[in-house]
Amino acid sequence: MRTIDLRSDTVTLPTEEMLSSILEARLGDDVSREDPTVNELEQLAAEKFGTEAALFTPSGTQSNLISVMVHCRRGDEMLVDSEAHIYYYEAGGMSAVAGVIPRLIKGKMGVFTGEQVVGAIRGKDLHFPPSTLVEIENTHNRAGGTVWKPREVAGVSKVAREHGMKVHIDGARIFNAAVALGVEVKEYARSADSISFCLSKGLAAPVGSVLVGSGEFIGKARRMRKLLGGGMRQAGVIAAPGIVALTKMVDRLAEDHRNAKKLARGLRGLGTLGIDLRTVQTNIVLADVSPMGLESSEFIAKAKRKGVLAADFGGSTVRFVTHYGITDEDIEETITRIGSMS
Repeated sequence: MRTIDLRSDTVTLPTEEMLSSILEARLGDDVSREDPTVNELEQLAAEKFGTEAALFTPSGTQSNLISVMVHCRRGDEMLVDSEAHIYYYEAGGMSAVAGVIPRLIKGKMGVFTGEQVVGAIRGKDLHFPPSTLVEIENTHNRAGGTVWKPREVAGVSKVAREHGMKVHIDGARIFNAAVALGVEVKEYARSADSISFCLSKGLAAPVGSVLVGSGEFIGKARRMRKLLGGGMRQAGVIAAPGIVALTKMVDRLAEDHRNAKKLARGLRGLGTLGIDLRTVQTNIVLADVSPMGLESSEFIAKAKRKGVLAADFGGSTVRFVTHYGITDEDIEETITRIGSMS
């Protein structure tokens, strides 16, 4: 029985073209900015987002942390959604390393408003940490892969800038958002001071993320990357698949979105799982397994015995993620296998 792995889009395997690109990559010392393949990747990313510069990093977590360290001083406050990845899953780096305090905003399906930002700013008082950064997650993982529209980002950004704050977008899956809405990622970059995005999720590269922003911002970010141990040498071997990812793998994300919607409708149709179809906007499906009388860990164990892998989101919530390598037939088989669980 073939295992169908829907735990995350981080389990994707590189394409044959990506593997070939590794062997053909021109290499140099990236710390000295002499790796031509890394330079090409960074230039390509900057062009796609319409920014002055870009920086290749080992991970999205590091990209986000670098952004916080550039935009904030120790003791500053960052406004962030209460379920954001940077708050929930990044080992507390914003506070432990950057010395920045999170102020939580309760968004609706991961999206908050400019009015909520105003309400969260505590004002200038020596008792309060200065509010210097607003962080947006697009798409929003724990909300189910939900999408921020460019106008929603622009609304938050307008308020942030009126109050002297910067805006960073954790765009790990921002290309999913852009494909879902039929817009260019440049439309998000117009309203943000920095954006990080992952090459190693739906775009299927084996490793790496990219940070984009102004030339001044990226110059500071490059130093922070070095400080965090992210300076790489002949990094073209991992940048080369990233070039393939950006040039060949963006449009196919629509296939993942179709598969996610098909999976959500099929699982909901079983009558044993609670699924809010409003949240199934990209490649993530969240399911409430409590109607089956199960906790998420129990459901996952049962599904694994049926050859289906899913992620534990705590309590009675389970996450399924569609991605490169998952076919229409896999979706149908998943629905059948879950339906046969007892």
